[in-house]
Amino acid sequence: MTSPPSAFEHPRPESLLDLFVAFTVLALQGFGGVLAVVQRELVERKRWLSNEEFIEDWAVAQIMPGPNVVNLSMMIGARYFGLRGALTALAGMLAVPLVLILLLAILHARFAGNAQVAGALRGMAAVSAGLIAATGLKMSVALKRNPVPLQWCVAIGAIGFVLVALLKFPLAYVLLALGGLGCVLAYRNLR
Repeated sequence: MTSPPSAFEHPRPESLLDLFVAFTVLALQGFGGVLAVVQRELVERKRWLSNEEFIEDWAVAQIMPGPNVVNLSMMIGARYFGLRGALTALAGMLAVPLVLILLLAILHARFAGNAQVAGALRGMAAVSAGLIAATGLKMSVALKRNPVPLQWCVAIGAIGFVLVALLKFPLAYVLLALGGLGCVLAYRNLR
């Protein structure tokens, strides 16, 4: 009988420098939304996480205060190198992009009124929305192995969309209510 694979059987960052460079590259690719890039890099290219582990970690990162990808980077850094890894991953996410953003802010302040610059920014926003939607579809494959039946997952997602996007309920209350419902359903089906 073989045991199920654990997180330690995945390839892992070779060093703190490898971790720093990986998250710097991620941060530099993620203008307007990093979900698509992070999932592709960490799951498909580097294979530091399985798709299921990524979804679980991403869910935790979303409910923690602060930017989701920063939370995720610290979780992954801490998993492999402890506190030093968490701080290194955080530095990778913030250091180089911070300098770049400051430079871009200076340029934006100078050229914000230019119609071509405004058009380019609108185009980038549309591309980001498409990348996030495509990643969501890719990640939905993992729902087949979820202990909560697919119909319930779809219903919870639809109710969450209606409550947050259409009825403007506070996200924290919706997460507590629907997340609690999801936990109860998963617990019932795992018993």
